[in-house]
Amino acid sequence: MKAFVASIALFAVATSAVAQMSPVGLWRTIDDKTGEAKGEIRVTESGGALAGRLERSLKKDTKPDATCDECPDDRKGKPITGLEIVRGGTKAEGKDVWEGGKILDPENGKEYRASFTPIDGGQKLQVRGYLGPFWRTQTWNRVQ
Repeated sequence: MKAFVASIALFAVATSAVAQMSPVGLWRTIDDKTGEAKGEIRVTESGGALAGRLERSLKKDTKPDATCDECPDDRKGKPITGLEIVRGGTKAEGKDVWEGGKILDPENGKEYRASFTPIDGGQKLQVRGYLGPFWRTQTWNRVQ
């Protein structure tokens, strides 16, 4: 009986660790320039593809009714809070990286090709945005 209980506990811990090596969850973004918390993004996965919404802005100067005026697509004029900023991205075979997605910067309306890589045991998410041959990397911190 003890061996059975121990195996169940070990399975639960292993399953939890595997679940953490995913971009799915709530993430806190950090402003590149100020180093302050910028927002919280909820990343979900459906049908193998990622989606991420700005759940809440943490910037002190953000107006509660702010909209994405610079967005060029169906998100133009939509409220920043709740805005879908991550679209697509699927897990690369044999790797802990999700590629082929897009990420939107709601401050300037630019959309970038993106990849998402869980690091530090899934407690951080390396988000890399690409525009042509240029790229920029941010590290998001897991909230939950």
